[in-house]
Amino acid sequence: MSCLAQAAEPAKDKIVPQSALDGMLFYQLLLGEMNVREGSPGTGFSMVLDAARKTRDPALFQRAIDIALQSRSGEAALQAAQTWKREIPGAQEPNRYILQIQLALNRIPEAGQALATSLNELPVDEQIGAIISIPRVFARVHDKVQAAQVVEKALSQFLNRPALAATAWTTIGRMHRDADQLAQAVDAALKGHAADKSAQGPLILALSLLSKDTPPLKAMLDEAMQSPVAGELRLAYARTLIGQRAYGDALRQLQTLTQRHPEVAQGWLMLGLMQQDMGQALQAEQLLIRFLDVSKNTQEPELEAGRAEALLALSQMAQQKGQIERASQWLSQIPANVDPIRLGSRRAELLAQQGRMDEARLVLSQIKTTTPDQSRRKALVLAQWLREHKQHAAAHEVIQQALTEQPDSQELLTELSLIAEKLQRYDEMETVLRGLMKSYPQDPHAYNALGYSLADRKLRLQEAQQLIAKAVELAPEDPYIQDSLGWVEFRLGHTQEALRILQAAYKAKPDAEIAAHLGEVLWSLGRQQEAGTLWREGLLLKPDNETLVETIRRFQFKP
Repeated sequence: MSCLAQAAEPAKDKIVPQSALDGMLFYQLLLGEMNVREGSPGTGFSMVLDAARKTRDPALFQRAIDIALQSRSGEAALQAAQTWKREIPGAQEPNRYILQIQLALNRIPEAGQALATSLNELPVDEQIGAIISIPRVFARVHDKVQAAQVVEKALSQFLNRPALAATAWTTIGRMHRDADQLAQAVDAALKGHAADKSAQGPLILALSLLSKDTPPLKAMLDEAMQSPVAGELRLAYARTLIGQRAYGDALRQLQTLTQRHPEVAQGWLMLGLMQQDMGQALQAEQLLIRFLDVSKNTQEPELEAGRAEALLALSQMAQQKGQIERASQWLSQIPANVDPIRLGSRRAELLAQQGRMDEARLVLSQIKTTTPDQSRRKALVLAQWLREHKQHAAAHEVIQQALTEQPDSQELLTELSLIAEKLQRYDEMETVLRGLMKSYPQDPHAYNALGYSLADRKLRLQEAQQLIAKAVELAPEDPYIQDSLGWVEFRLGHTQEALRILQAAYKAKPDAEIAAHLGEVLWSLGRQQEAGTLWREGLLLKPDNETLVETIRRFQFKP
């Protein structure tokens, strides 16, 4: 029984206070320890336990338990702990042993009873900490559903106590979450918050459960965020919202965070990166510089990585404004231990903008890699750079070479499909994308890529619509997938529906490609002035976007 030795820390060579023993008992203990050392732990255990019972000495009870655990005898260890509790009813230490040993023996209902007894006997000021630690205690139990049931039963005595109810409900929710019982976990989070609206435990639990299928938790968190919650909690909520692509809500939370908790450096970083992503370069630059100032005296690894992220972003924005020297200055501040692939990529972009294409490619080719993951990322960065600079055949060769070492890489295969499309090898592109759909049926991007390609080429439009609809089902709020949906609706002649979808997509994510599509729809409706304004905005966002440049050329628009 390998887990028994971990149920309690074995005592090593316990020193038994001699003042509590007479000569006979001392001799009995000596014989007991000799039996243990000579390979007869059962006899030694019985002698030590008998001495513990006679003296009612906690150290001897613990020694008896240790002997049993060392010999992998769970039943004997449980017997010693229960005897200890029986002989010294007010002692709390045997409760811990009984609980852990019952769990090691996989006696979950009995462990639940021991848990209830142990919690009830603890001092009030220790009960909260003990309740919080319960999921960790039950972490190794295989039957998570049964564990959640017994914990909920054990904690039922605390659910009507105002000082403990929120903590108890949070622990119950964590147990149900670990058992994949989402409905029960959500219910526990809601009840915990109702019991104490100032408690953070139910809010943290809610963050771990939040999804598109849990609107009551979203409403609960939004309400809670109206009050002055801790900065770290608001930051965590913003991160969760970003993970769910709820960018508008995330932006509002980050704006509130930086106003109320300016000392939380990560808030400035995340807000700055979001503003950059939205094309708000001036605001993004100010926010990222503020982040660098707030975090400059901190050595935390997360903030050090954040500083590199901010400097890379500042360099990119400076480059986009044609400020090559300033972009290089930002890059020069990045520590030497930063991600060599991202740093090399940024340096290559700067060289390319100066027309030094051979040097740029050389920088990318000479990036040092030490792991398969780095090798894959290096191949992706080099291939993407070559594709963006219309060196499609070279990009295809790079990816094919990388696939010989990692043939099942989803990222490499996705890049291969993009390159194949640029080379007008549409059969190869479709084969790769259908393979990705089969291998990764829950990933929306392959469906979207093939659907968009068909729509853009005005081929098999009904099939294109079905593929994009599948992508929308998997990622309903992704603005790029919404862009594809709007584009296929336009190709099908559903102009007003296309307009509605594309306007919403551009609002969610101002992007040059979405601007190209939305502008074309507006132009087709006779709203040329609006289309022109939109295309100019797109050029400010990304002046070299192929789709936007081709659209403007096709309509002979003069920006």
